[in-house]
Amino acid sequence: MNNYTENISDKLNDLLEKTYDAEKGFNTASENTEHAALKRYFERKSKERYDFGHELKSEIKSFGGHVDKGGSATGTAHRTWMNVKAFFSIDNDESMLEEAITGEKAALDEYEDVLSETDLPSSTHSLLVKQKNTIEADLNTIKRLEDLK
Repeated sequence: MNNYTENISDKLNDLLEKTYDAEKGFNTASENTEHAALKRYFERKSKERYDFGHELKSEIKSFGGHVDKGGSATGTAHRTWMNVKAFFSIDNDESMLEEAITGEKAALDEYEDVLSETDLPSSTHSLLVKQKNTIEADLNTIKRLEDLK
């Protein structure tokens, strides 16, 4: 049962850090759009990532791992870039959607990386698959939202 290693803990903490970044990024996107449907979508995604973060923290703690707190410098820079794009862009909504798509694709890569660990506990594997599937489904939603414009 104790196949939870420091390597897995580190990867989950990296994923947790990116989840914090995504939560803040979706919040930034919701603040930079006037389109009601997009605003609701970005707000829902921010809340979803907040929930993902709590699930990841619980999983790390359940195996005695240490939970790192806070987002990354890269995430802060990305949100700053989103604000700059929104300020200078003629079409803020399109800019925010493009950034959301880029971020979601990167998140899927992160999940794939962690899921490629052969020694993941089954509860960790199940949690990550569930979160990854949610992100994949919503990536298709983002693409449909682009057509609303």
